[in-house]
Amino acid sequence: MIRIEDVIEKVEANRPNADIDLIRRAYLFSALHHRGQKRASGEPYLVHPLEVADILADLRLDEVSVSTGLLHDVVEDTLVDLDTIRSYFGDEITLLVDGLTKIAHISNLSKERQQAENVRKMVLAMITDVRVVLIKLADRLHNMRTMQFLKPEKRARISQETLDIYAPIAHRLGMGKMRSELEDLAFQNLYPEEYKRLAKEVDARRPELEGILEKIKVTIEAKLAENDVPFVEVQGRVKRLYSLWKKLKKQKLMIEQVYDLIAARVITKNDRKNCYLALSVIHDLWTPVPERFKDWIAIPRDNLYQSLHTSVIGDGGQAFEVQIRTEEMHRIAEEGVAAHWRYKESKLGAKDDENLDELRKTVEKLLLPLVEDNADNGDSEDFIESLKLDLFPKDVYAFTPRGKVIQLPRGASPIDFAYAIHSEVGDTCTGAKINGRIVPLKHELQNGDVVEIMTTANSKPSRDWLNYVVTSKAKNRIRHWISEQQRADSIEIGRKLLEKEADRFRVAPKKLINNDAEMRRIANEYGLGRPEDLLASIGYGKTLPRNVLSKFLGAEKFAELDPEKRKETRIESGVKAVKKFIGLGEDAIIVKGVDNLLTTRARCCNPLRGEDIIGYISLGKGIVVHNKRCKNVAQLMVNKERIVEVDWAKSDKNEVQSVGILVTTENRTGMLAGITNAIADIKTGIRDARAIISRDDKGQIEVTVEVFDKKHLDRVLSAIANVPGVIAVERVNA
Repeated sequence: MIRIEDVIEKVEANRPNADIDLIRRAYLFSALHHRGQKRASGEPYLVHPLEVADILADLRLDEVSVSTGLLHDVVEDTLVDLDTIRSYFGDEITLLVDGLTKIAHISNLSKERQQAENVRKMVLAMITDVRVVLIKLADRLHNMRTMQFLKPEKRARISQETLDIYAPIAHRLGMGKMRSELEDLAFQNLYPEEYKRLAKEVDARRPELEGILEKIKVTIEAKLAENDVPFVEVQGRVKRLYSLWKKLKKQKLMIEQVYDLIAARVITKNDRKNCYLALSVIHDLWTPVPERFKDWIAIPRDNLYQSLHTSVIGDGGQAFEVQIRTEEMHRIAEEGVAAHWRYKESKLGAKDDENLDELRKTVEKLLLPLVEDNADNGDSEDFIESLKLDLFPKDVYAFTPRGKVIQLPRGASPIDFAYAIHSEVGDTCTGAKINGRIVPLKHELQNGDVVEIMTTANSKPSRDWLNYVVTSKAKNRIRHWISEQQRADSIEIGRKLLEKEADRFRVAPKKLINNDAEMRRIANEYGLGRPEDLLASIGYGKTLPRNVLSKFLGAEKFAELDPEKRKETRIESGVKAVKKFIGLGEDAIIVKGVDNLLTTRARCCNPLRGEDIIGYISLGKGIVVHNKRCKNVAQLMVNKERIVEVDWAKSDKNEVQSVGILVTTENRTGMLAGITNAIADIKTGIRDARAIISRDDKGQIEVTVEVFDKKHLDRVLSAIANVPGVIAVERVNA
């Protein structure tokens, strides 16, 4: 078990004038309040904050960070509150602890939503104080090291979050060493069988690979010395398991086909010209692989990483990678922003600490875009999805006509490029030239492309752009514009509908719509803030203009002026007739919180009773009901304000619905008869059946059956699947 004296010894070695008394007080406070608590392993809980503090000391962070590492769980896991922390340790540590403390449990939010809110809070806190992210990464690293004591489902959830959020944040901050360990630990917990298989395969080859690496190192050292290239050392490594697994899976390679399975690393003296001299020595020794050279020194990655990468073919045809960097570059590659942490005699965090300001600016440059690009995302889960997107490594480098480098994710389009330059450039983009040639806006950018964006002042974003943009900034900006545009349209539609209804009641439309106080009162009754919100709600179909008139006139006056009073029975019967005609049946679907709205089933998925459904307000068409698994639902979620809760009404009647089924069979006589007999055996009606022979000499039978609900359909599909000669059976939609 780590001791507090071990942590203090490391801090004193890195910063002789550190306030060690602060660390001791934080340790005693943590020990007192975590007393009696145990971890899942059975060891005292105090072990965890001690280990976190030790990781922070290894990163050479200041005593405030180390003390916060000792205190980071006291508010969350004990009865201590932030005011107590402030009274004992001051505002600086209190702000850090607050940034690291999860939001209190909210009963009406799902576990996933609460987790999203916690990550959102942490990311926002990072910008306030850069140390929040470093302490959080140390906390997550120790938790990942001790995952074996948790239940499998919790291990999987935490490991997935680590791969999605924390390892990419470590990568964005250039902390290569921490990122690597987080990824490998997550891989081991998420895919234990694949981890064991790959580890066994690599371990079997390890003696041979390490032997090759040793020869490579000796050869490089000798040649560098012979050519008077100043160097510190030459290292060798076998590729990390997670990184190797990802490459094998993505590129569908065999392990023998991986160019960088082994790699040598040359660390030169601190002069970048030595890196290029070393590169020439390497290329004289072995044949370089075309298109496998990357110069991250001339164009550093956005996470400060600098290095030369080249792949070569060695003796016996063995391919390997060589990385070349200076001592300073190597330190930054391993520790990232933590490598920039320099200490002064003044108290760290004080206004006159220029080095802390420098670090803060560095981290803000790396992390602020994550917040700014997602600022319009009020929904925490959308924020997390956009955050994941932005955290993926960016590896396409395109140029403006003036030579400015724009770094984007692989698969980016000219629209992503336009929004990366400026939001207004993206909004008014009408076309693009790449390397002097006009290309479609969905064209995929490649490294080295020179991109010129063409704009028109009155041009606006298109919904179709969402199909081929990949950056969260572009996606969020387009979604925001679509939402604003549709809101404006819905307000105008709502105004016209309310005016029309007012005319029918012989009420002057302006008397109602221009009466701001009355409109605001009615809006508040519906839980809305402004008259515009009420008009938008009418336009979307969520609020009936008739009901608004009722609230404006009062019940007695409304009944007196109601032009439909005598027609009510006839209209209600008409709605029922329409519902019956389109196959919904009487009150088949309930719209929660909204009355008298016509609902129709979406033709794209034709939902069946018993399936999970979702309603979408279609302007002027009522509510269209989709299966929640419908491929179009993701696109509908762009306009969340138009989503309504719907459910199946309870009914004693069996509602018959037609469903199409596609059956792939062997090409032999009697297949159609066998399938129709199987359907008839379970008392199911058949409306249509037809058969063809496909190009690959298989039978394709389309049959339309009458079913009552999802369970009935499942029985039909199962009966068909059991017919000899059936290869596959699936439901098809209109």
